[in-house]
Amino acid sequence: MGKLAMRALRAVLVMVLAGTVFVQALMVWALATDPEDGSLPLTPLRVITILGMASVQAALVCVWRLVTMVRRGTVFSHAAFRYVDGVIGAIVAAALLWFAVTAVNAPGQRDDPGVTVIMGGVGVAILGVALIVLVLRMLLAQAVARDVEAARMQAELDEVI
Repeated sequence: MGKLAMRALRAVLVMVLAGTVFVQALMVWALATDPEDGSLPLTPLRVITILGMASVQAALVCVWRLVTMVRRGTVFSHAAFRYVDGVIGAIVAAALLWFAVTAVNAPGQRDDPGVTVIMGGVGVAILGVALIVLVLRMLLAQAVARDVEAARMQAELDEVI
Protein backbone atom coordinates (compact mmCIF):
# COMPACT_ATOMS: atom_id res chain seq x y z
CA MET A 1 0.00 0.00 0.00
CA GLY A 2 1.51 3.31 -1.06
CA LYS A 3 2.17 6.17 1.32
CA LEU A 4 -0.28 8.43 -0.50
CA ALA A 5 -3.06 5.84 -0.31
CA MET A 6 -2.37 5.24 3.38
CA ARG A 7 -2.43 8.96 4.16
CA ALA A 8 -5.65 9.39 2.18
CA LEU A 9 -7.28 6.48 4.00
CA ARG A 10 -6.21 7.84 7.38
CA ALA A 11 -7.55 11.28 6.47
CA VAL A 12 -10.90 9.73 5.56
CA LEU A 13 -10.92 7.72 8.81
CA VAL A 14 -10.23 10.86 10.85
CA MET A 15 -13.00 12.80 9.05
CA VAL A 16 -15.53 10.00 9.56
CA LEU A 17 -14.51 9.66 13.21
CA ALA A 18 -14.96 13.42 13.72
CA GLY A 19 -18.35 13.23 12.01
CA THR A 20 -19.55 10.39 14.21
CA VAL A 21 -18.42 12.20 17.37
CA PHE A 22 -20.29 15.31 16.16
CA VAL A 23 -23.48 13.30 15.54
CA GLN A 24 -23.18 11.66 18.96
CA ALA A 25 -22.77 15.04 20.62
CA LEU A 26 -25.84 16.37 18.80
CA MET A 27 -27.89 13.35 19.86
CA VAL A 28 -26.83 13.67 23.50
CA TRP A 29 -27.68 17.37 23.39
CA ALA A 30 -31.05 16.58 21.79
CA LEU A 31 -31.77 13.95 24.46
CA ALA A 32 -31.09 16.51 27.17
CA THR A 33 -32.88 19.53 25.70
CA ASP A 34 -35.44 18.55 23.06
CA PRO A 35 -38.55 16.84 24.45
CA GLU A 36 -40.56 14.42 22.36
CA ASP A 37 -43.72 15.79 20.77
CA GLY A 38 -45.32 12.37 20.43
CA SER A 39 -45.23 12.08 16.66
CA LEU A 40 -42.15 9.84 16.63
CA PRO A 41 -40.41 7.82 19.34
CA LEU A 42 -37.41 10.18 19.32
CA THR A 43 -35.69 8.99 22.50
CA PRO A 44 -35.17 5.39 21.32
CA LEU A 45 -34.06 6.60 17.89
CA ARG A 46 -31.56 9.00 19.44
CA VAL A 47 -30.14 6.32 21.74
CA ILE A 48 -29.87 3.90 18.81
CA THR A 49 -28.09 6.60 16.80
CA ILE A 50 -25.56 7.16 19.60
CA LEU A 51 -24.92 3.41 19.79
CA GLY A 52 -24.72 3.14 16.01
CA MET A 53 -22.08 5.85 15.89
CA ALA A 54 -20.15 3.95 18.58
CA SER A 55 -20.17 0.83 16.39
CA VAL A 56 -18.85 2.87 13.46
CA GLN A 57 -16.14 4.29 15.72
CA ALA A 58 -15.12 0.81 16.85
CA ALA A 59 -14.80 -0.30 13.22
CA LEU A 60 -12.75 2.82 12.40
CA VAL A 61 -10.30 2.14 15.22
CA CYS A 62 -9.88 -1.46 14.06
CA VAL A 63 -9.31 -0.39 10.46
CA TRP A 64 -6.76 2.20 11.64
CA ARG A 65 -4.88 -0.52 13.53
CA LEU A 66 -4.96 -2.80 10.47
CA VAL A 67 -3.60 0.00 8.27
CA THR A 68 -0.80 0.46 10.80
CA MET A 69 -0.04 -3.25 10.62
CA VAL A 70 0.03 -3.06 6.81
CA ARG A 71 2.49 -0.17 6.98
CA ARG A 72 4.73 -2.13 9.37
CA GLY A 73 4.43 -5.33 7.35
CA THR A 74 2.92 -7.26 10.24
CA VAL A 75 -0.63 -7.70 8.96
CA PHE A 76 -0.06 -11.37 8.19
CA SER A 77 0.11 -12.32 11.86
CA HIS A 78 -2.26 -13.64 14.47
CA ALA A 79 -2.51 -10.16 16.02
CA ALA A 80 -4.49 -8.97 12.98
CA PHE A 81 -7.37 -11.33 13.78
CA ARG A 82 -8.36 -9.30 16.83
CA TYR A 83 -8.93 -6.22 14.66
CA VAL A 84 -10.71 -8.09 11.87
CA ASP A 85 -12.96 -9.66 14.50
CA GLY A 86 -13.57 -6.15 15.85
CA VAL A 87 -14.70 -4.98 12.41
CA ILE A 88 -17.01 -7.97 12.07
CA GLY A 89 -18.47 -7.35 15.54
CA ALA A 90 -19.02 -3.67 14.78
CA ILE A 91 -20.82 -4.48 11.54
CA VAL A 92 -23.04 -7.06 13.26
CA ALA A 93 -23.80 -4.52 16.01
CA ALA A 94 -24.71 -1.95 13.36
CA ALA A 95 -27.04 -4.45 11.70
CA LEU A 96 -28.74 -5.26 14.99
CA LEU A 97 -29.15 -1.55 15.70
CA TRP A 98 -30.64 -1.09 12.24
CA PHE A 99 -33.13 -3.86 12.99
CA ALA A 100 -33.97 -1.99 16.21
CA VAL A 101 -34.60 1.18 14.18
CA THR A 102 -36.82 -0.87 11.88
CA ALA A 103 -38.79 -2.22 14.84
CA VAL A 104 -39.19 1.24 16.38
CA ASN A 105 -40.28 2.69 13.03
CA ALA A 106 -42.62 -0.17 12.05
CA PRO A 107 -45.74 0.93 14.00
CA GLY A 108 -45.72 4.23 12.14
CA GLN A 109 -45.63 2.42 8.80
CA ARG A 110 -48.91 0.50 9.06
CA ASP A 111 -50.28 2.25 5.99
CA ASP A 112 -47.14 1.46 3.99
CA PRO A 113 -45.53 -1.76 5.28
CA GLY A 114 -43.21 -1.82 2.27
CA VAL A 115 -40.96 0.68 4.04
CA THR A 116 -40.50 -1.75 6.93
CA VAL A 117 -39.73 -4.57 4.50
CA ILE A 118 -37.16 -2.42 2.70
CA MET A 119 -35.58 -1.43 6.02
CA GLY A 120 -35.39 -5.10 6.98
CA GLY A 121 -33.70 -5.80 3.66
CA VAL A 122 -31.13 -3.11 4.40
CA GLY A 123 -30.43 -4.84 7.73
CA VAL A 124 -29.89 -8.13 5.93
CA ALA A 125 -27.54 -6.37 3.49
CA ILE A 126 -25.53 -5.00 6.42
CA LEU A 127 -25.24 -8.54 7.78
CA GLY A 128 -24.07 -9.56 4.29
CA VAL A 129 -21.19 -7.10 4.61
CA ALA A 130 -20.24 -8.79 7.90
CA LEU A 131 -20.22 -12.14 6.08
CA ILE A 132 -17.97 -10.72 3.36
CA VAL A 133 -15.52 -9.52 6.01
CA LEU A 134 -15.73 -12.98 7.60
CA VAL A 135 -14.70 -14.53 4.27
CA LEU A 136 -11.81 -12.04 4.09
CA ARG A 137 -10.85 -13.15 7.62
CA MET A 138 -10.68 -16.73 6.37
CA LEU A 139 -8.39 -15.59 3.55
CA LEU A 140 -6.20 -13.84 6.12
CA ALA A 141 -6.07 -17.07 8.13
CA GLN A 142 -4.87 -18.94 5.04
CA ALA A 143 -2.26 -16.27 4.32
CA VAL A 144 -0.98 -16.36 7.91
CA ALA A 145 -0.76 -20.16 7.79
CA ARG A 146 1.19 -20.01 4.52
CA ASP A 147 3.47 -17.31 5.93
CA VAL A 148 4.21 -19.49 8.98
CA GLU A 149 4.86 -22.49 6.74
CA ALA A 150 7.15 -20.44 4.48
CA ALA A 151 9.11 -19.23 7.52
CA ARG A 152 9.47 -22.82 8.74
CA MET A 153 10.66 -23.99 5.34
CA GLN A 154 13.11 -21.08 5.13
CA ALA A 155 14.52 -22.03 8.53
CA GLU A 156 15.00 -25.62 7.36
CA LEU A 157 16.66 -24.41 4.18
CA ASP A 158 18.99 -22.17 6.19
CA GLU A 159 20.02 -25.20 8.27
CA VAL A 160 20.85 -27.19 5.15
CA ILE A 161 22.90 -24.39 3.64
